[in-house]
Amino acid sequence: MEICKIMGVLDNGADSLTPPALITLQQADVVIGATRTLNLFATYITTAEKKDLRGHLTLVPTWIEQAQESHKKVVILATGDPLCYGIATFLIKKLGKERFEILPNVSTLALAFSRFTIPWNNAKIISIHKQDTGEWHQEANNRHGLYPLLQALVSENKIALLTSPENNPARIARLLVIENLADEFEIYIAQDLLSKDEILIQGQSIDAIAEQSFNGNNIVILQRKQSLNPDILFGLNDHCFKQRKPDKGLITKREVRAVSLANMQLKLNSIVWDIGAGSGSVGLEAARLCSQGYVYAVEKNAADFAIARENANNLKINNYQLIHAKAPEGLDIWESPDAIFIGGTGGELTSLINHCLQRLNTEGWLVMNFVTLENLTTAIETLKACDATWNAVQIQASRSQAILHMNRMQAENPVWIISAQRGQQ
Repeated sequence: MEICKIMGVLDNGADSLTPPALITLQQADVVIGATRTLNLFATYITTAEKKDLRGHLTLVPTWIEQAQESHKKVVILATGDPLCYGIATFLIKKLGKERFEILPNVSTLALAFSRFTIPWNNAKIISIHKQDTGEWHQEANNRHGLYPLLQALVSENKIALLTSPENNPARIARLLVIENLADEFEIYIAQDLLSKDEILIQGQSIDAIAEQSFNGNNIVILQRKQSLNPDILFGLNDHCFKQRKPDKGLITKREVRAVSLANMQLKLNSIVWDIGAGSGSVGLEAARLCSQGYVYAVEKNAADFAIARENANNLKINNYQLIHAKAPEGLDIWESPDAIFIGGTGGELTSLINHCLQRLNTEGWLVMNFVTLENLTTAIETLKACDATWNAVQIQASRSQAILHMNRMQAENPVWIISAQRGQQ
């Protein structure tokens, strides 16, 4: 079986290849590439069958198998380094690495950073060269194609972006504007690197870039003007969350919140539901812990809904979506969760527990807080009826409070924390 060669090329054509690589291309029986790269090397592909993969990526593995079965030499043209967000990763996953030999070139990312004399060993690399999901908007969530970029924008100091004709520098700039991040970054754009039409853009405002046109053959570098300061990882003080005034707002106090979050057994990529969000403290702290995951929250009280949303904005949390509704309304369109927190139920506790256990992922945890004996009893009886595995913890914390020149302990209300997993099916 002939080994398929995946060859990295650049926009300066034959000058980007070593003599042995150029000979390999000239001796190929089948050459697969995008329209642009096939045209770029047209004078060197004289007898080989040319296959344009644009719009036909899923057919490429079949093309390779058919050619190899016929003992034909196959060369695939890929831009830059085929293993850096390139086609090689896709093909190896489909057919196995034993079918391929990689002939890498200089990464277009390395070229772009060199053009602007910016070190890139500490850059976060993101590809948004994917299915077009449209412009970013404030109601967009983790299913939007630009969501990984937003995640990086709030956590990274330097970002390298592989773009597409749709997800181009102008669209990226508009996302920054919408999320009030335009003033926090410098933007650098390299278009058509190494070609006669190469363009380098720096020193322009992100607002100006948002109004321009680009061809999609771009590398974008975003560099934060001032480096981020590390955030507290866990255990935010209650005063970090705004609450309703003068009415007493709904918030899960820090001591109870810490134990509840611990019982949820969160991972970096956990999908979390926060039902009865109140001020949002549990869901928002979960979002900080699950930086690669996502939190869906629901709150029926209009005042608390507004405050939870304000808390999310103040904490600059974007892996979080809050809806104004009474659960279980809206839950059916959410991703199945790895953890669920119930802080308020609106009187539908039994049906809500049943619904949550049905949607909970395998080995996921349902954690509930109760301050009344009636709700505690209802929850336990429902869990028993569902044949769920459960345990209960009571937390009764006291906080120090100044009295004259001394201090005394002020007791907080006791809270029951119920943690449950669905029974074996």
